[in-house]
Amino acid sequence: MADSKPRSVDPAACQMFDFACEQGQEVVYDRFEAMQPQCGFGQLGICCRNCVMGPCRMDPFGEGPQEGICGATADTIAARNLVRSTAVGASAHSDHGRDIAHAFLATARGEAQGYSIKGITKLKALAQELGIEVDGASPEEIAEKVGEAALDEFGRQEGELRFAKRAPERLQARWKKMDVTPRGVDREVVTALHRTHIGVSNEWKHLIKTCVQTSLSDGWGGSMIATDLSDILFGEPIPRTSEANLGVLREGEVNIIIHGHEPTLSDAIVAAAQLDEIQAECEKVGAKGLNLGGICCTANEVLMRHGIPLVGNFLQQELALLTGAVELMIVDVQCIMPALKKIVGDKCHTKLISTSPNAMFEGFEHIQFDENKAMDSAKELLLTGIRNFANRDPAKVIIPDEKSPLVAGFTTENIFDHLGGRYRPSYRPLNNGIIDGRLRGVAGVVGCNNVKITHDHGHLEMVKELLRHDVAVVLTGCSAIACAKAGLLDPEAAELYAGRGLKQICDAVGIPPCLHVGSCVDNSRILTACTEMVREGGLGEDIADLPVAGAAPEWMSEKAISIGFYVVTSGIFTVIAEPLPVLGSAKVTEYLTDGMEEDYGGKFAFEKDPIKGAHLIIEHLDRKREALHLAPMMFEPRPVDTVGRAWDLEPAAVSAG
Repeated sequence: MADSKPRSVDPAACQMFDFACEQGQEVVYDRFEAMQPQCGFGQLGICCRNCVMGPCRMDPFGEGPQEGICGATADTIAARNLVRSTAVGASAHSDHGRDIAHAFLATARGEAQGYSIKGITKLKALAQELGIEVDGASPEEIAEKVGEAALDEFGRQEGELRFAKRAPERLQARWKKMDVTPRGVDREVVTALHRTHIGVSNEWKHLIKTCVQTSLSDGWGGSMIATDLSDILFGEPIPRTSEANLGVLREGEVNIIIHGHEPTLSDAIVAAAQLDEIQAECEKVGAKGLNLGGICCTANEVLMRHGIPLVGNFLQQELALLTGAVELMIVDVQCIMPALKKIVGDKCHTKLISTSPNAMFEGFEHIQFDENKAMDSAKELLLTGIRNFANRDPAKVIIPDEKSPLVAGFTTENIFDHLGGRYRPSYRPLNNGIIDGRLRGVAGVVGCNNVKITHDHGHLEMVKELLRHDVAVVLTGCSAIACAKAGLLDPEAAELYAGRGLKQICDAVGIPPCLHVGSCVDNSRILTACTEMVREGGLGEDIADLPVAGAAPEWMSEKAISIGFYVVTSGIFTVIAEPLPVLGSAKVTEYLTDGMEEDYGGKFAFEKDPIKGAHLIIEHLDRKREALHLAPMMFEPRPVDTVGRAWDLEPAAVSAG
């Protein structure tokens, strides 16, 4: 097995990768190395399996076939493959939203055990936005009508998605001009898949428009519904302190990890874990207590609302089991490795249980979750983990010491309060910070981990470089977890990493320089926050006018493709590390990285080097500032040799370091 040191920049992950090598345990990087060389045609997006006359592949050097058996060109094939990936990514987030809507409606009707309507203020605001009368109605009556309206958005056959009207008017006009305003969520996905069938759409630009419309039904539809209804059903997040990394596991306690993306079960598990009867069961097996932790976006959901610690991100799921300290891993959907079953047995005693009707895994026990019996299901799962504590072998337990403090739980709504104060909530301080040159702009850094990039390296290097240049950063998903483990979600991080202008704002408000705004489905919060910046005034009339940008430095999933498209076509320049699989088509590549900006206000850039990617963002923010005729930046970028040190270090101490 290869040396593990280049695999991660996280000391805890490196320790566990080394341990895996010593134990002869295969992990994700070993499978990646065994897969080399990977299929070049697939990476370029120019292989087609859309009918069984093929598979067909184009010669990228122009010497072999330039058309498939049916006559499809490389441009058609690359665009068609991209449509299918976008449709899958949009489906993943939107099906999540539909499940939340079902649980929401069941709660409103009194059919869901253990749930209640918690976000009353947001419920009433959403009801009014949807034209639902709230005067004299109970929260449950209002919620039932809101839930029905939300479910209607998935199957809508006429008109347009209601939440698309949240976008600035100029952006809505741009979508109408391009004829891509999203309609029903399910309609867009079905239409996209139909258009990729053999003999349907073959014009590459029409296919890219299909990507756009499908992704917008996710970002301004399914994902936005999921975020809003989750805030109402499970409670609006508020800033909370917690910790992150494998060191949050506790040797003397029952450790249970919740992994995946949907909060319906995980929220019930958090509630059940606090019951006296559950704590009593821990005492019976000789444990000091019950310790919950999360991996991937289920982790972000319960962190944002309950302060449950983060065990790790996508590439740490195997490592968590290898600690030998996890009694139970409960999974639902998305980003769960089937390879987890290979670790259980001789290497560790962990039980693996799947819970979603959408996802079953060979070698996992399946206990299907029913929100109508949510607390019963949650208690059954917790008791399974507690009883497994007796099977732990203390000699096999290895828990890294690393863990970092964090503050998370920021949303479009509560950022108002933190920036403007309780009695004058407003985005004005943020806009003014950009206008007067304390802040260069804002970047949303999101997305997965990818074995093609050293674990967490892309996220951390890009974010630190942006902070150094006075760029405020908002985070979601595995990117947020990477930054949490590195201490960048601690308010003290402003002293160590931020430029002087950003540091002044963080010190005044009392926030970290990086704001954790949720799971990957919560990228919709970034869209609504940008809309609020436009509404506040002084930075243009469209999201495309704002000094903002997006990035996914380690993306790998089809969800990220959908996210990238809806962010770009909302007017935001977006840098991604791995190129979209279209490089086999010069026309599609040129359009995505250049021509798209004229049509939608945003475009992609493909850049694997996180520092170079950060500077593409910085240059873009400076161009937007210049177009808005904003004041010059107040301060020079923070010197590189002071990053990671307090601002008040003596110059001699800095140079000697």
